Amino acid sequence: MNLIDKIKEYILLYYRSTFNSYSAVYFSDNKLFALLLIAVTFINPMAGLSGLIAVTVANLLAWLMGYNEFTISRGYYGFNSLLVGLGLGVTYAPGLPFFILLGFAAMLTLFITVAMEGIIGKYALPYLSIPFLFAIWLIFIATGHYKSLIVSQSGIYVLNEIYSVGGAEFVKQYHHLTNPDIPVSLAIYFKSLGAIFFQYSIIGGVLIALGLLIYSRISFTLSLIGFFTAYYFYQFIGGNINELSYNYIGFNFILTAIALGGFFIVPSRSSYFWVIILTPLIAIVTSASTVVFWTFQLSIYSLPFNMIVLLFLYVLKFRIRPTLRIEEVSFQQYTPERNLYSQMNSKKRFKNTFYFPVSLPFWGEWNVWQGHDGKHTHKGEWKNAWDFVIKDFEDKTYSDYGVQKKDFYCFDKPVLAPADGTIEEVISNIEDNEIKDVNVNDNWGNTVIIRHDPYLFSKICHLKKDSVRYKKGDAVKRGDIIASVGNSGRSPEPHIHFQLQAYPFIDAKTIDFPISYFILRTAEGYEFRQFDKLNENDTISNIEKNILLTEAYKFIPGKKFKFLVKDNEKDEEETVEWDVQVDYYNNSYIFCKNTNSKAFFANDGNIHYFKHFEGDKDSLLFYFFMASFKVMTGFYHKLILRDQYPVYLLNNRLLLFFQDFVAPFFMFIKDDYTLSYDYIDDPMTSGFIRLKSKAEMKIGKIVRKSMDFELEFRNDKVSKIIAHNNKRTIEAVCAD
Repeated sequence: MNLIDKIKEYILLYYRSTFNSYSAVYFSDNKLFALLLIAVTFINPMAGLSGLIAVTVANLLAWLMGYNEFTISRGYYGFNSLLVGLGLGVTYAPGLPFFILLGFAAMLTLFITVAMEGIIGKYALPYLSIPFLFAIWLIFIATGHYKSLIVSQSGIYVLNEIYSVGGAEFVKQYHHLTNPDIPVSLAIYFKSLGAIFFQYSIIGGVLIALGLLIYSRISFTLSLIGFFTAYYFYQFIGGNINELSYNYIGFNFILTAIALGGFFIVPSRSSYFWVIILTPLIAIVTSASTVVFWTFQLSIYSLPFNMIVLLFLYVLKFRIRPTLRIEEVSFQQYTPERNLYSQMNSKKRFKNTFYFPVSLPFWGEWNVWQGHDGKHTHKGEWKNAWDFVIKDFEDKTYSDYGVQKKDFYCFDKPVLAPADGTIEEVISNIEDNEIKDVNVNDNWGNTVIIRHDPYLFSKICHLKKDSVRYKKGDAVKRGDIIASVGNSGRSPEPHIHFQLQAYPFIDAKTIDFPISYFILRTAEGYEFRQFDKLNENDTISNIEKNILLTEAYKFIPGKKFKFLVKDNEKDEEETVEWDVQVDYYNNSYIFCKNTNSKAFFANDGNIHYFKHFEGDKDSLLFYFFMASFKVMTGFYHKLILRDQYPVYLLNNRLLLFFQDFVAPFFMFIKDDYTLSYDYIDDPMTSGFIRLKSKAEMKIGKIVRKSMDFELEFRNDKVSKIIAHNNKRTIEAVCAD
């Protein structure tokens, strides 16, 4: 990297770290919102300047000391120093002693921030504005002994200054501007919003409220709910309503509502409910801490907000089951709307994927001879089991007359390990029954039990005598051949008995557990099922991977792509380059060098998923993201795969603006994805495959907009991408 590139990189780091330090106070990374907040801090020029200096010192020092640049760029090391700088800027007059103190205050705040990152972070909790509290309390206690510091007179003689400039008319206009004819509660709300940045004016609060509305409709709504719940609670309980207006510390209710209603907790009816329920706790902490800190002549600042948010997040971690419909945000996207839409999308896309992945214990296509709570067996504590056989087109399980074991299609067929694990128990010395005979003394027959997880075991029964290939304690991998199908135990004809259980005992009761991925054959064709249950008479199989598709979607770090792109709306041909990278959190993504866009993905060997997109939504990478949103790596002709996009990706801002307000309660927009397995030249040795997909944006059931895609595969790679939208067609051909 040359000197100019390094300078550009440092400037970009300063820009990002500075702007994010401002917006992070409101749990945002929105640059427009940050710019508005910077402007608000300069309503008091000295406060604005002090805050900017403190942010710069803290972020520069963090960089010089070698802290992670990603964390610096997010503003995590700067926002507490910003608050300290603003607090000092409104308190003291400018001068050399003040600016020297400001620099050391920023340093102290950074050190406390790093310490809190380690102390609180080890519990997977945010440190919020605790560093700001410790730093500003220490500094204000200390500065009482510093005689060179002069208390600021800014704002004391404002009316005199305005009168000297413009006379009585200016004073009148200033009074109307700063004290509009609005309800007292609303005035305190606006001033509380501004007070977070030490700006005690309605103008500042109105600007921040506008910024909140632009940045997040949910955050704006929560700010109102949090504040006005507190306001009316004080009136109901007979509390001192002046606590909200004294230094306008009512912002504690606002920040708590945003943090727990939509940032750390996924927005929902329940999160809104808890915002209301936690309000009295914030009020109690506010009243109690005000009395205590007043003896030291210190303000409580954001102490109630920090205490309640951290306390609530901490107690949630001790839940043994996800009760109360409260969901913590698993992947932070820095707006409540995106947190909500992504979580809703993930719940639909990855439903039940928290289960340990268990496959079917055989190759090829089999039939569910008996399912859960079967006609003959699988009763009571052992009802959650399956029996598998192979049937022909006449629905028979045998050839000829079916009087010998070898006549049955499944007899002596390989039995596979359904998942990685360790052999827990083996029984292999029981004779196989003749057809229609049963061994009631050795009910389970020859059996293998495999430990997959501390409380997950699979049991496979009625195996062929002496066919088990492993002994107790051996490790097995999913798909390993462990035995052969037999007819031992209580088995009138050869079949596989398969069940999942929580304990390793031979007669342990079964548990209701899904199969991770399988293909269901129906009269109409094939259906892909994911973490689902099997029903009696289902004809099912594991996914038979197609080598061409498997290799094409094997996106390993360092892999590069080059495409020649033609757009019928443009005259020139463009060369687009991608490569596969991994971010700070070990998330894999495809990076487009032309547009700096990123398409995050996951691949478990059976399914390729695109999870998240950042960047240019008119780029080839975005069209590929939409076209390959979910792809199974097996090929089944005319099989249809369905999924849903997160709504924030494809809809216009005006539509989303209205959806955002009601999103925690109901959704009226939906974006559907369908993929069709269209053509394969040779199922055995594939040289060419074509898939077709479609994106449909809907309001209710009405399709508002749609896009069609074609994907072609040759030579173990994506050879062509076609995107068609109305009259526009984009075609990209692999140039490698």
